Amino acid sequence: MSETGDSRRNSIELVGAKAGTAMPAEMRQALNLRGLVPASIEDFSKQEMRAFQQLMAKPTNLEKYEFLASLRSINVNLFFRLVLNHFKEVAPIIYTPTVGEACLNYSHIYPFIYPCKTSVGMFITLNDVENIDAVIENYRNSMAEHIDPEITVITDGSRILGLGDLGINGMGIPIGKLQLYVAIAGLNPGRTLPIVLDFGTNSKKYLNDPLYLGTRQPRPDDETFYRAADKVLAALYRAFPDLLVQFEDFSTDHAFGLLKNWRNKALCFNDDIQGTGCVILGGFISAVEQAGIPPRDQRILFVGAGSAAVGVAKQLIEYFVIEHRIPEEQAKAMFWFVDSRGMITANRGDKLAQHKVYFARHDNGDTQCTSIDEALEYVKPTALIGLSTIYKAFNERILTRMNELNTDARPIIFPLSNPDKKAECTFEEAMQCTNNRVLFASGTAFPEYTVPETGEVRVPAQGNNMYVFPAIGLGAVLCKPSHITDTMIYAVSKALANSLNEQERARGELYPRIERIRDVAARLTAAFITQAVREGCVRDKHWMEIVQSNMPQEADSKAVTGLFTKRVLGEVKTLMWAPASSVEQYIVEAITYGNPDDI
Repeated sequence: MSETGDSRRNSIELVGAKAGTAMPAEMRQALNLRGLVPASIEDFSKQEMRAFQQLMAKPTNLEKYEFLASLRSINVNLFFRLVLNHFKEVAPIIYTPTVGEACLNYSHIYPFIYPCKTSVGMFITLNDVENIDAVIENYRNSMAEHIDPEITVITDGSRILGLGDLGINGMGIPIGKLQLYVAIAGLNPGRTLPIVLDFGTNSKKYLNDPLYLGTRQPRPDDETFYRAADKVLAALYRAFPDLLVQFEDFSTDHAFGLLKNWRNKALCFNDDIQGTGCVILGGFISAVEQAGIPPRDQRILFVGAGSAAVGVAKQLIEYFVIEHRIPEEQAKAMFWFVDSRGMITANRGDKLAQHKVYFARHDNGDTQCTSIDEALEYVKPTALIGLSTIYKAFNERILTRMNELNTDARPIIFPLSNPDKKAECTFEEAMQCTNNRVLFASGTAFPEYTVPETGEVRVPAQGNNMYVFPAIGLGAVLCKPSHITDTMIYAVSKALANSLNEQERARGELYPRIERIRDVAARLTAAFITQAVREGCVRDKHWMEIVQSNMPQEADSKAVTGLFTKRVLGEVKTLMWAPASSVEQYIVEAITYGNPDDI
């Protein structure tokens, strides 16, 4: 048989194997499988039913994670059908909160959730950096049809969620995040690339763990880190010029440093800084509309001053400046920060990290607040936002006092740390301490709360980044802007607030229901692309023509509205990848366009 014939037969055999129990009789006959597999021929719905039953039968969330990771390695199409059709149940397993537990155990479970022959991404050590082009070529050669990636999520594992320095074990985050890019926004699973920079770890726990899979050495100094990281990034852009790089879970200083060095010269963004700010701004806009006081009267106290907190606050300032015409210095004066040493002031007596300097207070005189309680009494905030990763930082006393301080307005309380064991408070606690008046959003999922007096069921808002980063990713991949601007991110926040439907607004909710997240992602993508075209940053002529000939009437002004037209939205939806819904569709697409299960 010719080489082409061998290749085609191998392709048919591979597709047949991936079809599993849904493999048609004709294909079984052609592959000489008669009598070698069960006779029943199922459709995809039965495969999905079986997989979901197996998933729900697992006794722990970590075992559910392992099952899904194994399924992802075996059958991409079935995995994403399961995610899409059971998103509410599956998303907390493949991402927060369960992914945190998986990362803590990653070196112990890795060999059992990925076949040895499968490349799950790139693990780049300091020793690899001088030969990074060869490493990238190795990855390229491992991919079916040598398909180039469109997006990478890259981490060094130094600050995973609220769990600290996990080293190579942080690889679970890029993998999980890219699965959400695919499920929510429809990026092609065969063109996603998870990367961990295995530059060492300062965690004695992992350095002393005999089963730890990463490099057993302390992390490098800043000069070595930036030199190595820059070489990796330059090589990635050299190999894949249109690649979108999303930075994830770097230490605070390195997160800001990498973003500052690369954001204006390449296609990249940091989800911890820009994505968190974007999604919280979307919910905050809705909260301010419902709070009952003028926006310029808001007094916002942040507990926690890391990269995510500062990123959120800067996005909120942008909202007050753009939307309410408040000068930047006046808007900045509406914000106070508390870190591990107390309220951040210019005269506190310690050397502030560079990212904190912008928000240091100069109007405090001799007042220095050393605790959240003291800061609460000094600031008298209308909004309390937590990104401290301190469990129960918003205790009963703090929550009750927030309610007392806001008798004429509804208190805004956003405990945004995750996973749940790092959350500043729960939805139930916030409701009970504020007489059910709270405008609440959290970073992790909490159960619904039933108001005892009325029986009303209230659904907590979750300010999860997965509302926005998939749309930013898809928008960037589609229209290929030269770089991602703050106003593009702001347009996504506005579109998120605009995406609430009538029922959600009537219930006073701050975010769309999670069941609508794929439709919401399409809308946010359309808003991102529209704004990118307005700013003249788009390199893809197709999108330039579509948006310029279908510009929303309101977008003629300089205002950043987050609006878009139905034509742009429709084009986005047609380009969102989705798993095949039938075996016939799966076989045709796999043979014609390449099999996504090869990745």
